[in-house]
Amino acid sequence: MMNDLTTPIELRRPALVHFGSGTLAKLSDWVGASGFKAPFIVADPVNAARLSALGLGEVNCFGGVVPEPGSDNLQEAVTAAKGADLVIGFGGGSAMDLAKLVAVMVGQSVQLSDISGPNRAPARKVGLVQIPTTAGTGSEVGTRALVTDPETNSKVATESPYMLADMAIIDPDLTMTVPPHVTAATGVDAMAHCVEAFTSKRSHPLIDHYALTGIELVGRYLRRAVEDGTDAEARAGLSLAAFYGGICLGPVNTTAGHALSYPLGTRYKLPHGIANALIFPHVLAANAEVCAEKTALVAQALGFETGDEAKILGGATAFCEGLSLDMQLRAHGITEDSLRAMAEEAHGIRRLLDWNPRDLSVDDIEALYRRAY
Repeated sequence: MMNDLTTPIELRRPALVHFGSGTLAKLSDWVGASGFKAPFIVADPVNAARLSALGLGEVNCFGGVVPEPGSDNLQEAVTAAKGADLVIGFGGGSAMDLAKLVAVMVGQSVQLSDISGPNRAPARKVGLVQIPTTAGTGSEVGTRALVTDPETNSKVATESPYMLADMAIIDPDLTMTVPPHVTAATGVDAMAHCVEAFTSKRSHPLIDHYALTGIELVGRYLRRAVEDGTDAEARAGLSLAAFYGGICLGPVNTTAGHALSYPLGTRYKLPHGIANALIFPHVLAANAEVCAEKTALVAQALGFETGDEAKILGGATAFCEGLSLDMQLRAHGITEDSLRAMAEEAHGIRRLLDWNPRDLSVDDIEALYRRAY
């Protein structure tokens, strides 16, 4: 693509990252040593039911994070966080994204519209910790958060260095209870972050190494974790892949795969990981001719043969189907009459599509959706 080793790049990550089995135990000591008195948890209902695992005693919590949260869900969380001096995101990407936004909004009279976009969020007045319970988004190490605007039904991205966590705790033991289909979907999401960054026009040698290692980890461990959720090594491998995917998102970010998956989430409330899985093989194959060398490395890491577009599409689809994912859009409630409108919507997400290695028209995108249908 365009960047080489001499191209400047900026890499941000939390000052403190604890990784590995049992590291959740480090939370309470850190909270005490840092002088926080009023921690506040942002979680989905599943994780809100296991707050005792955090070791913080009685603690205030907003436990109503929904999948693909909207700005209304965010506002409820901000209201509930009043008086907090530390915000802890505990869950998947949705909980951690809301935690970032709550941290910069609590105690400050700002609305989402005041801070959305790049570098508009105010310096936060509270601490921020991120604790992922899935191995997917890598949101724990990033500076970006996405929520859906209910009026336009489109994703609003907010990005700011103030949304970077003070500490991330990546304890793969927390992912042991994730059901097989969610493990599969979130694992493909982590892989998609790596693949899209690896093949982006913005790709950079500094990030390429994280990206390719992340893809290799998914190739090695995802099927194992889907088949046996208690496989500690596989769970740790996927947590590391998600972490690497999160590192890819900051300086490089995703491309067409995510742009095409967003309408499936906003229109049909399809979980983000599943939406990514359904789209992944089609975009990989469509981009293959423009970045053949890197596509071959992706295929090798995931264990399928490279070749022409049809061979790559078949191999990538078979990889996802091997995780027991149904790879047809129609199986997930998507209606054929919405494909054109989704293509127009996806084509408008220029912050991602402008960096895709191949230029995709609305017709091209509609054709990809039809093939996935």
